[in-house]
Amino acid sequence: MPRFFVLITALFLFIANSVSAQLQKSNLQFLSLPTRWDESLPLGNGMLGAMVWQKENHLRFSLDCATLWDERPMKDLHRNEFSFKWVEEQYQKNNYAAVQKLFDEPYDREPAPSKIPGAALEFDTRHLGPVTSAQLDISKALCTVKWQSGAQLQTFVDATGQLGWFSFSNISDSVALQLIAPAYGGKASAGGDVVGGDDLSRLGYVQGTVARTPHEMVYKQIGWGGFYYTVKVKWWYTNKNTLTGVWTIIAKGDSSKAYQNANANSYAVQLLAHSKWWQNYWSKSSIQVPDTLLYKQWYLEQYKFGSTSRKGAPPISLQAIWTADNGRLPPWKGDFHHDLNTQMSYWPGYTANHLVESSVFTDYLDAHKNNYQRYTELYFKTKGLNVPGVTTLEGTEMGGWIQYALSPTVSAWLSQHFYWQWKYSMDDHFLKTKAYPWFTAVATYLESLTRVNASGIRVLPLSSSPEIHDNSKDAWFTTNTNYDLSLMKYVFEKAAEMASVLGKEQEAVRYKKILGQFEPFIVSTKSELMFAKDHAYTSSHRHFSHTMAIFPLGLYQWKNASDKPIMKATIDLLDKVGPSNWCGYSYAWLGNLKARIADGEGAQKALQIFAKAFCAGNSFHLNGDQTKEGYSSFTYRPFTLEGNFAFASGVQEMLVQSYQGFIEIFPAIPGAWSSVSFDQLRTEGAFLVSASKQNGQVKTVTIKAEKDGILMLKNPFGAHAKYKVTLMGAVQKNSEEEGMLRFDCKKGATITMRLP
Repeated sequence: MPRFFVLITALFLFIANSVSAQLQKSNLQFLSLPTRWDESLPLGNGMLGAMVWQKENHLRFSLDCATLWDERPMKDLHRNEFSFKWVEEQYQKNNYAAVQKLFDEPYDREPAPSKIPGAALEFDTRHLGPVTSAQLDISKALCTVKWQSGAQLQTFVDATGQLGWFSFSNISDSVALQLIAPAYGGKASAGGDVVGGDDLSRLGYVQGTVARTPHEMVYKQIGWGGFYYTVKVKWWYTNKNTLTGVWTIIAKGDSSKAYQNANANSYAVQLLAHSKWWQNYWSKSSIQVPDTLLYKQWYLEQYKFGSTSRKGAPPISLQAIWTADNGRLPPWKGDFHHDLNTQMSYWPGYTANHLVESSVFTDYLDAHKNNYQRYTELYFKTKGLNVPGVTTLEGTEMGGWIQYALSPTVSAWLSQHFYWQWKYSMDDHFLKTKAYPWFTAVATYLESLTRVNASGIRVLPLSSSPEIHDNSKDAWFTTNTNYDLSLMKYVFEKAAEMASVLGKEQEAVRYKKILGQFEPFIVSTKSELMFAKDHAYTSSHRHFSHTMAIFPLGLYQWKNASDKPIMKATIDLLDKVGPSNWCGYSYAWLGNLKARIADGEGAQKALQIFAKAFCAGNSFHLNGDQTKEGYSSFTYRPFTLEGNFAFASGVQEMLVQSYQGFIEIFPAIPGAWSSVSFDQLRTEGAFLVSASKQNGQVKTVTIKAEKDGILMLKNPFGAHAKYKVTLMGAVQKNSEEEGMLRFDCKKGATITMRLP
């Protein structure tokens, strides 16, 4: 082998080992196997998922696939009355019970549409003795279980193919395998448990069967409307001490070339390719913070993000590829909730420099525009684009609390992800072909739906603020709520910005004119954002919908003297009213809000409570306070993912921000964090930023420009510090005024700044 390739190989191994060593602190490590599915060791590749745990005396893999869905239309939803206009009429007639009966109740009453589970693979390992360790190595996405007898299991869900692998070694006797079908058959219960999940038997399926040959098992399940899926597993004893096997789930099909070609020798080859994928993923960014709880949780969130969002797979739903394995449907049907759940799930991807994984969300939304436009014309009777707040895999409406499930501003919130995908990548093609067309369609719809009143103010026919007053008549407002107002303002402001960048000045002028027709935000006499006119934040609530203009939308900015009192007073009020009705994601959201007002201690505290009180030992967000120490009156444990990813975003907001038109490094660091660093976090403008702080002083900053652009950087060293600047590539430092540094950069330029 030529010396060059030897050096490259050595360098690759050094980097891989360094990354692995850094991630060891965040591995999941137990002295025994978890005994609940929602505390399991999770594996996944966006399409396939597995949860490793122990059920009774057997090692169990709960197998899942993202495209396993019962997509029957929601019963009784699409009646002649299915229109926003009809809802408004019933509201005005004080006949809102009719609306609830037709549009809200089916979601609670009917078991489907819903995400459905795959199967379980069980191993009889009783003869191997007690388990001595169970570990998830997140650097390789590899689960290892060891027994007292010396036996060992390695298992992974292949990052490069739609297969799951397992290998037992040092076994003295054969290990019995059993493929277990979900309990679709049997007598159906009365049902109606949306949070806990309905019985699977309520779907009305004929129970599928498992066919077995000496070294393979195949389970086929027929679902609704001709949909069916197949689960396959095969295995080999390469010698009397080693058992190797592979499994897959095929949605609406019976064959898989990758599965057919897999053999015992494939395991090592696929494990190497799988490990390299994860090494590349982990090379994108890293952080070092002195808070061990936040450090570990952040890396576990990055692991889950890489496991659940992949090109070619659906985006992250409520539980993604880890559907409940308890004989029931998943909480809230495992659907796509665009009432913060999907949005929060993609909050961290951009700054964490995982744009490929983040683009899965916008790819999905763009691919289903025709279905969304059908819904918009059917329900709102307008052209343009809105999206149902609760949808199936194909983006079809499911009903529910319609103030949110059929909210008039869902597509406006989803627009932010198109904006972020553009701003963090500065991809001109994406802007022209996906982001701007999405915004123009949403703007067309909002312009048509809203009305200009006698005072010249543009208002919605009915407005809401999730999830104030739940699904009652009082949840509707006849004036714009701050929630809807912030989203509509955001759409027209960003549409104008995009139009200007694309040279469409007439369109920009039009969007600015419409933007000017919306009223100012509703603020109390104490400078606190309210839910709506005459409706202040006076009682604890899980959804901080009135704070949208602060985070995530960034319409209020900490740099503005007039914004600061409102931002601070609004967030202080959350603390004052208290967390009695918060969920885990509320604390994660609060961490982001606190970071936006430069409150490092407050952000740290909120995120610590999230990780300590609202997560299982495997890091899954369980919504309720699991410590029962008074962090919330909710102490239940339905598993959903959005709180996990909102937490990761909160940590990143503490380290770097760029939403105000400039990059600010360490904007919300607790005073006790004297040493902290991060590597290759991404900012708006397509800049990759690395920075370190030692003994309370910023020491180094490196910024790489992926695209041509102007870099505005808030001086991280302080006004009087003497620092050295090294410029590489086509870049020029043009000015330094009022603590702001300007660099004109060409693609590939690097700026390094350091204290002597």
